[in-house]
Amino acid sequence: MARRADALDAAMAERDVEHVFVYGANRFGSAVGWLTRWPVTREALVVHTPGERDTLFVNFYNHVPNADRIASEADVRWAGVRLAASAAEELARRAGRGTRLGVIGPLDHRVHAAVGALAAEVVDMNADYTRLRLVKSAEELDWVRVAARMTDDAVRALQETVVPGIDERQLGDIVERAYVARGGTTHIHYFGATPMDAPALSVPAQWPSSRLLQRGDVLACEISAAFWEYPAQLLRTFTVASEPRGLYRELHDVADAAFDTVVACLRPGATAADVVAASRVIEDAGFTIRDDLLHGFVGGYLPPVLGSSSRPLTEVPDFTFEPGMTVVVQPNVVTLDERAGVQTGELVLVTTDGAQSLHEYPRGLLGAG
Repeated sequence: MARRADALDAAMAERDVEHVFVYGANRFGSAVGWLTRWPVTREALVVHTPGERDTLFVNFYNHVPNADRIASEADVRWAGVRLAASAAEELARRAGRGTRLGVIGPLDHRVHAAVGALAAEVVDMNADYTRLRLVKSAEELDWVRVAARMTDDAVRALQETVVPGIDERQLGDIVERAYVARGGTTHIHYFGATPMDAPALSVPAQWPSSRLLQRGDVLACEISAAFWEYPAQLLRTFTVASEPRGLYRELHDVADAAFDTVVACLRPGATAADVVAASRVIEDAGFTIRDDLLHGFVGGYLPPVLGSSSRPLTEVPDFTFEPGMTVVVQPNVVTLDERAGVQTGELVLVTTDGAQSLHEYPRGLLGAG
C-alpha cells in the first residue's frame, strides 16, 4: 500500500499537482480500492496529499464501520449529506484552495463543481492512474492467481454440470457456487448457446435467456471470478451432449492457432502492431472476430485494446509490452456472416521469457453433458 501511495505521489509531482480526489460510485471506481483497499459500494471519495494520511469519505453511513476495518491506512469518515461539501472542507483544511488539484475516477458533477470553485486548475489524472495499473506487483499477482483458480473451478463446474434441459439462467448459479463460498465475487459471467446445425449466435450474451440447452448445442462462455477486485478471465466453448460438427471444429482450430501465434509474440519489446499481425491467421482462414482480440486487464479494462485486421477497433496504438503486464488473449473467431463463432482464451502474464498463462484449465473444443 505504501508503494502505491508513493507511485501516485510521483505521478502527481510529474503533473505539478498538490492534492488528488479519487472518486467512485455504485461499485465502480477501481482507484479507490487500489489506494485504500475499500471496494466502492454506494459512493466513496479519497482526498490524497503526499505526506498526509488519506481521508476516505464513504456513503452510506452504515457502510462506514466496515470501511474503517478494511481501509486501515486511511482516516474513514461518513461522507455526510453532501459529499461535495465534505470533500471541499477537507481540501480547505489541507490548504488546498487555489492549488492544482488532480482528479481520478468518474467524478460526480456536484463534486466537480465544488472542486472547480476551490482549485486553481482541475487536472484529469485518469490516464496517469491507468499507467500505474499496467504493470502488476508480486502481491497483486498473488491475488490474481487466487482469482484464476476460482475462475478455472467455475468453468470446470460448468463443464461437469451442464446437461440438455438446463435453463440458460441456471448457468450463472452453477459457476458462482464454485467461488462465492471461498470469498470470490463475480466480475462477469456471459453465456451463449445455439444449435450447431443451425447457428444463430456467435458470441456470449451479457444477459441470459430462458432458453433450455439442447443436445447438439454449442455453448460459449466468458467467465471472470474476482478476489478483492482482482479478476481473472477464462473463455471456452463446449458442445452439449454431442461431438463437435465440422464448422465448429474448423472455427476452433483457427482460434487455437490464433491464440498460439499471439501468445508467442507477447514478450518485452513486442508491440501492439506485432499482435495484430500475428492474428492474420484468422483472416487467412476466411473468418473474422466480433469481440476484442486482446485487451489489458486487472485494475480496469486496460490498454492496449486490439482488434484484428478485418475488425480494427481504432488505429493500432503505439504500445510496447513490458514484464508484469497482464492481458486477456481471446481470439473469438466467427464466420463472416456472424451466425456462428467460438470463444477461447485466458489471462496471461508477460514475463521476461515471454507470455505465461495464469490459468490451468485445459484448452480445446470440449464436451459437456
